[in-house]
Amino acid sequence: MSNVSGIIKSIQDIMRKDVGVDGDAQRISQLVWMFFLKIFDDRETELELLEDNYKSPLPEPLRWRAWAKDPEGITGDELADFVNLQLFPILKNKLNTAGPHGKRAQVVRDIFEDAYNYMKSGTLMRQVINKISEIDFNTQNDRHTFGNIYEQILKDLQSAGNAGEFYTPRAVTQFIVDRVNPQLEETVLDPACGTGGFLANVIEHKRARFVKSPKDEEILQASISGVDKKSLPYMLCITNMILHGIDTPVNVRHDNTLSRPLLDYTNKDRVNVIVTNPPFGGMEEDGIENNFPATFRTRETADLFVTLIIHLLKDQGRAAVVLPDGFFFGEGMKTRLKEKLLEECNLHTIVRLP
Repeated sequence: MSNVSGIIKSIQDIMRKDVGVDGDAQRISQLVWMFFLKIFDDRETELELLEDNYKSPLPEPLRWRAWAKDPEGITGDELADFVNLQLFPILKNKLNTAGPHGKRAQVVRDIFEDAYNYMKSGTLMRQVINKISEIDFNTQNDRHTFGNIYEQILKDLQSAGNAGEFYTPRAVTQFIVDRVNPQLEETVLDPACGTGGFLANVIEHKRARFVKSPKDEEILQASISGVDKKSLPYMLCITNMILHGIDTPVNVRHDNTLSRPLLDYTNKDRVNVIVTNPPFGGMEEDGIENNFPATFRTRETADLFVTLIIHLLKDQGRAAVVLPDGFFFGEGMKTRLKEKLLEECNLHTIVRLP
């Protein structure tokens, strides 16, 4: 087993030497698209063994194994030019998203839509690539260890004040999913999914209890969906889903759930279970509140999400939501929202965390 923790630290040290990478957020963003391509390539290696005639959605010269895997491969200006002039333009705009491999191609395209190569030095980029290549994501130990490192990266971002809105500690997501106990065929949504912590726990929960056949696995994968409006957490979520065996996470979308008028959500959009930690303390952009009935209009993000969650649950559906302390104490719209929760829903458990 490789020392994943040491590799991540080495990568961050190398990136600090590059004049193009400024601060933690850019370092994480750079790491994410590079790790994504390595994870995607490792998964393809697995699929080539499992599926007859597997065909990659990526052109052969753009696959990780073709340009990155060889530690003595292209470097310096040649590597920088390849990444900036070939890799990014094609993955952003020119992949074929039709046909049998279209869904996988669309996942890659969505990841690269808002990705950016911050590194200016092709020599330093080669050093980073060689470090990433030391991790084998088809090895269960490396995959598990990377999960812990992945959480550490998010904590680092959080301590820098950037990630509070999209990171939920694993102990909290696991506790909530255990309490809600989603069944195999129940549809589960996280409307502000961040890096996919809740969705990953739902996958693990259902697999451990219900998945006994390939058909069960299909049902599981079709039952999970998520949305996030920010590109970095969305990229991390897609990577997280692939690490959890969801090869084409097309049900995870890069969008703002609140930007759609509430009444446009119909019965077909409703789900059995919602687990989420919506952003709170922030304000939505002008006009978003007009998507909601006058009684529940506000620009406070968490209030709007709770209104939406109530609307999106099926009859007998259930939700568990992380909210700020004191959420239920307030005037005006807060009072009306609390009345709705108490009169129309079965609000039965509030857990206060230190």
